[in-house]
Amino acid sequence: MSRVIVIGGGAAGMMAAVSAGLAGHKVTVYERNEKLGKKVYITGKGRCNVTNACDMEELFAGVVTNPKFLYSSFYQFSNQDMMDFLERYGCPLKIERGNRVFPVSDKASDVIAALSRAMDDCQVKVHLKTGVQELVIQDGRCRGVLLERTGEVVTGDGIIVASGGLSYPSTGAGGDGYRWAREAGHRVTRLSPALVPFTLLEEDGKGLQGLSLKNIQISIYQGKKELYREFGEMLFTHFGVSGPVILSASSFIPKEAGKQPLILSVDLKPALTLQQLDSRILRDFEGRMNKQFKNSLSQLLPARLIPVMISRSGIHPDKQVNEVTREERRRLAEVLKDLRFTITGLRDYQEAIITQGGVSVKEIHPSTMESKKVSGLYFAGEVLDLDGVTGGYNLQIAWSTGWTAGASVP
Repeated sequence: MSRVIVIGGGAAGMMAAVSAGLAGHKVTVYERNEKLGKKVYITGKGRCNVTNACDMEELFAGVVTNPKFLYSSFYQFSNQDMMDFLERYGCPLKIERGNRVFPVSDKASDVIAALSRAMDDCQVKVHLKTGVQELVIQDGRCRGVLLERTGEVVTGDGIIVASGGLSYPSTGAGGDGYRWAREAGHRVTRLSPALVPFTLLEEDGKGLQGLSLKNIQISIYQGKKELYREFGEMLFTHFGVSGPVILSASSFIPKEAGKQPLILSVDLKPALTLQQLDSRILRDFEGRMNKQFKNSLSQLLPARLIPVMISRSGIHPDKQVNEVTREERRRLAEVLKDLRFTITGLRDYQEAIITQGGVSVKEIHPSTMESKKVSGLYFAGEVLDLDGVTGGYNLQIAWSTGWTAGASVP
């Protein structure tokens, strides 16, 4: 029986503790917060999108950074394994649109409770409000941890760093894992907020605060190059835009300003071609021939978006519909298919769901999560240079890497 120390009681840390416990090890978890899974509690707006019920090919496609590294851990502990695990420990699940998996209760606390039951079954010891100061490394091996408050050195045969990233600092995220990794000789790739809203330049966009758009398609351009395209939902905010398609897009765009600005293009009618949309507009106009242009768009657009579209189309709001020219109608259709905004930046870690970047996976054994530089040292979860789009992929990365690390301690 080996003594395993897990630093961090989040998603990856809890799963690592269960996995190591099931392998017969004596496991201790050190968590800085007053409770386990503090960040898990707020995922999915408190509902906890635990994983995605897609097939394995789609699971890998949902990973943005270093998907090939996850081949071994995803197969060791898959999305289906995670679903089976939670149901076995008393958390029934349901599958929603986009294969997103949630607890039937819509309560993230039920996910934490299931993991806690599993940890209890494995006799895992949990020390809350107990931070780790540093790793104890001697002769190329990680031999334990130095505790913050007491200065006590606790030794172990396997040390698993699952301390999270920099996102949501209110949950205790401080980036200690990156410091420990660097001190152990690891390279940490560039860190940036990911799955995070955009700020926009245009004032008319900011005036749409609170407006949610469904069944739209967004594209992100840098010059003529398309960086990202996705269909789904978005939300206007007081600073710019958010919502599922925007958050996912944030992982694919350059984090530093280039020579060409980033442009967000919103297709409000992705199911229609430009010609089909023109025909639709013409039909709407034919039923409102004696109305003013500003009063003719209610069937086509949400009320709050109408003033923006009138302004962008260049058609005078008081113009009679029967006086709108073919060219003006065409211009309106073009704006509906390509409503453009200038992206000025990303919001910070306070609003980021995850951190992009982390401990370089080139220096980690993918089949065990053990460091290639320091024996007995393992990494799991957000601290690694791994991230995915929204939809349960990031939590699955945490579950799979956590499980693999815990199961790999000899």
